[in-house]
Amino acid sequence: MGQLRASGYQSRGTKLELRENLLRRLSSDAPAFPGIVGFDDTVLPELEGAILAGHDLVLLGERGQGKTRLMRTVAALLDEWCPEVAGCEIHDDPYAPVCVRCRALAAEHGDDLPISWRHRDDRYTEKLATPDTSVGDLIGDVDPVKVAQGRTLGDPETVHYGLVPRANRGVFGLNELPDLAERIQVALFNVLEERDIQVRGYSLRLPLDVFLVATANPEDYTNRGRIITPLKDRFGAEIRTHYPLEVDEEVILLRQEAEVVAEVGEHLLEVLAHFTHQLRDSSSVDQRSGVSARFGIAAAEAVSGSALRRSARTGDPDAVARIGDVFVVLPTLLGKVEFEMGEEGRERALLDHLLRLAVAATFRERLSGLDLSGFTAVFAEGAVVETGELVPAGEVLTQLGTVPGLAKVLERLGYGDAASRGQVAAAVEFVLEGLHLTRRIEKTNVDGRTVYGGM
Repeated sequence: MGQLRASGYQSRGTKLELRENLLRRLSSDAPAFPGIVGFDDTVLPELEGAILAGHDLVLLGERGQGKTRLMRTVAALLDEWCPEVAGCEIHDDPYAPVCVRCRALAAEHGDDLPISWRHRDDRYTEKLATPDTSVGDLIGDVDPVKVAQGRTLGDPETVHYGLVPRANRGVFGLNELPDLAERIQVALFNVLEERDIQVRGYSLRLPLDVFLVATANPEDYTNRGRIITPLKDRFGAEIRTHYPLEVDEEVILLRQEAEVVAEVGEHLLEVLAHFTHQLRDSSSVDQRSGVSARFGIAAAEAVSGSALRRSARTGDPDAVARIGDVFVVLPTLLGKVEFEMGEEGRERALLDHLLRLAVAATFRERLSGLDLSGFTAVFAEGAVVETGELVPAGEVLTQLGTVPGLAKVLERLGYGDAASRGQVAAAVEFVLEGLHLTRRIEKTNVDGRTVYGGM
């Protein structure tokens, strides 16, 4: 500790540390919460205000709105390294130890008190609140092993600290707070207000230095529990999250989060983003449950998986997703959407309808004003193009032949002159589906294959 003092190190409370580091990021125009999409003008200003005010907070929103991701990014505002008393279970500040053990060591060793350094990643603790969570899990309890070793029950060192004390001088994230039994929520009163803990009959006063962030779904949706009123009163801020408001933001999120195994074109990500927004606006979908951002992410990954499967099964060297792959993976996404009562049996039809609307919207945005008469002329002569999940790109292009205007389509879709066969096939299939949806060519499904033909 003497060396630490000589270095000029100044100890700061966790909330002061978060505040000063956030101010530094804001003044340098660096992103305060990297990777968070769609909250710039709504949620983030409120979150920044709460952190600067030193308020513990609750993030309230439907599933898949990025609450946990946002909670974890708060910990990135901590200093990279923080000194603590070596071997301390609750990571005491060497300048002001609070536990019995560390106070005794400080009195005995003085400036020779050994310290260790803790990385910011270790200063974030997360707990999923479940109905079986106990006070001992969160706060602490008597450790029978320590008693068996010879300590008396009156010795404070027989206490086994729970997760909250062990998060001392860091950030504690509590997921799904309403799922925590009400009698357990009471145990958090002192942590949030008096900043100390109480363990059974021990006369302990540990002034904890914890920044507490909790997440919750709206009570009218979960019906599993609630945040008791006195606990809500002790949180300094309640911040409402939301889904991305714009399709462009949804596309950015898909590109950032989806771990695709094949190429998924930008226009397909836009289709999935439109599709997700259509679901969130549909009266047939239970909006109290919401349509998670994970829906679009899973859809993008499933579409890429379908493309990779086609490449492996047909020997096609280009694993590029096509619009037909979206329809193929639709059944795998049904479980991610909660429908309103009365829609039983119509779920697949509803998803099909909304997906067609999404494709049509993307088709208009991407290719509006473009002369596509070269495509319709092919079908006016009676030609047909058969495609499907196991039809390779070369076969699709051979059936269609040379089409005037294809180069401009490729340019609009971001492929350019150097497009591969797989990319060209993806562009062609997108145009054909768009022409069908705008009633310019016909389409039939036969034995798992899609046949586009002239009117």
